[in-house]
Amino acid sequence: MLRVSSTARLLIAGQAPGTRVHASGVPFSDPSGERLRAWLDLSPERFYNEADIAIVPMGFCFPGLDAKGGDRPPRPECARTWRAPLMAQMPQLRFRVLIGAYAQRWHLGDRVRSGLTATVAAFRDYLPEAMPLPHPSWRNNGWLKQNPWFEEQVLPELRARVVQALGS
Repeated sequence: MLRVSSTARLLIAGQAPGTRVHASGVPFSDPSGERLRAWLDLSPERFYNEADIAIVPMGFCFPGLDAKGGDRPPRPECARTWRAPLMAQMPQLRFRVLIGAYAQRWHLGDRVRSGLTATVAAFRDYLPEAMPLPHPSWRNNGWLKQNPWFEEQVLPELRARVVQALGS
């Protein structure tokens, strides 16, 4: 689930592995990963190139299901124990893709807005170092329909920043 490299220039900071990813051992090896790669305009080969792209979730293990059958939040001890030391191992990072509120709160700190929508809408305030995104899960289809500005404004900027960070 974790991919760290001292040469990585792009960080994908997600939440925690879901059931499919937990079973496969490969981050974003599910429909959410397909959507994320489309958002980033990256092929699977490029996305999984550890020399260029680090994938570090806020939680390293599947946190289990809640009473409604959804994934529980990432376990907080992972970020508390490992996040800062892992970030220090990646001195070449040029750009951070922050997926979901947990990653946004850790990486943006007091600059995060009140709520995910407000944080994503203020994406320009976090450039050039980071871009907050909603989770690419199918559970957010309604959010995507209610916020057409995401595809119109955020995704083109995201793709340009990814190209810039990777130098391709």
